[in-house]
Amino acid sequence: MRSQRIVGCVAALAIAAPAPAAPPIVTLFPAPPDLSIIRSPADALADDATAYAATYGVTLQTAMTRLRAQEGSVSETDAIARLYEDRLAGITIEHRPIYRIVVLLTGDAPEPERTLSVGGMDVSIVFRTGAPASRARILAAIEAHQAEIRQSLIDPPGLGVDPRTGRLLVAVGTDDVDHIGLPAIEAQVAAIAGVPTHAIVPGRDANFAVVGGQPLENVDHQAHRRYRCTSGFVVADGPRTGITTAAHCPDELTDIAMNGTRTVLSMVGAWGARYQDIQIHVGPDAMPPLFEAGAGLRSVSTWRNRTSLRAGDIVCHQGITSGYSCAEVVAPDYAPPGDLCAGPCPATWVAVAGPNCAHGDSGGPVFLGEVAFGLVKGGSYRPDGACSLYYFMSTDYLPPGWSLLRR
Repeated sequence: MRSQRIVGCVAALAIAAPAPAAPPIVTLFPAPPDLSIIRSPADALADDATAYAATYGVTLQTAMTRLRAQEGSVSETDAIARLYEDRLAGITIEHRPIYRIVVLLTGDAPEPERTLSVGGMDVSIVFRTGAPASRARILAAIEAHQAEIRQSLIDPPGLGVDPRTGRLLVAVGTDDVDHIGLPAIEAQVAAIAGVPTHAIVPGRDANFAVVGGQPLENVDHQAHRRYRCTSGFVVADGPRTGITTAAHCPDELTDIAMNGTRTVLSMVGAWGARYQDIQIHVGPDAMPPLFEAGAGLRSVSTWRNRTSLRAGDIVCHQGITSGYSCAEVVAPDYAPPGDLCAGPCPATWVAVAGPNCAHGDSGGPVFLGEVAFGLVKGGSYRPDGACSLYYFMSTDYLPPGWSLLRR
């Protein structure tokens, strides 16, 4: 049985009780947000730091300091990426055995270690040399040879830049592994792409299928089925405010607020090809710049561009099925496998480590504190059903004319 079967639209699906006829559509105006559950910026970061502390076995204070250092070090690593553009293979945030930033470069010219004082701590920036290929070279190889690589394997693989090794990351299915084995796959793809490769087996891939982070529901009364996705962030195009979700979710949706209030939404448009998986819905009232995360609501204060993301960055996400969780970025330049982007996907998606992702999380917000990163698209599942990684669309790719609504 194939473990990496590509599924097009997989919002959460459940069988609903049979209904003799569709009930009338009634628009319910949402109640004002409960200000008592809106988290302050410090409390929002503390929630994420609590998850970090549990994962890495550090104190809450240490976790808070590290997450502040993570966001505070972005401008420095952006400058490093520009300075070493021709040699840069990747930038990684390491959490064990110590917290530090590792810059991987091609060539053998050494670079001295630096110390960055940021977020209330000193962070070492270590340069490693000898990477087999640069990020730019690997991205060019994906662009030039993706079609040929897909044709050479049974299941079209996911492709990306492995910033920890300076190799082409190839996410393959077990059919190919059983057929020729991982070493042969790496050699075969390397021969086609002209760059060294690193193959992994994340499992079966699929799209996952008012304020952000809440359930969005569509009931098909004729088929007696209920489809559910997750709302993302509130956006605006000037006079209008709208809520985002994934484009592969149903067009007609009802938002379900934390207090149970249901609001029928109208779709403005959907953008679901190549580097985008997003649709925007508007409701009867203006929407506040809030999204649900964990036990409360958060404001959006800013965002981070995809090109500033680094492997090892901690990001969190909210999904109606898997709930709230935080994990490390695996690859900031990732092309999901199969034809999940209305055809082959470009390497413009961000892959994040599991184990928390599930059907129904589609469209949910990816964030840290009050910083918006993107919207969940899909993920990879191991044979036992566990999530091995998920991937999201960066907020860089909002539709033209729309921008994040911020406090």
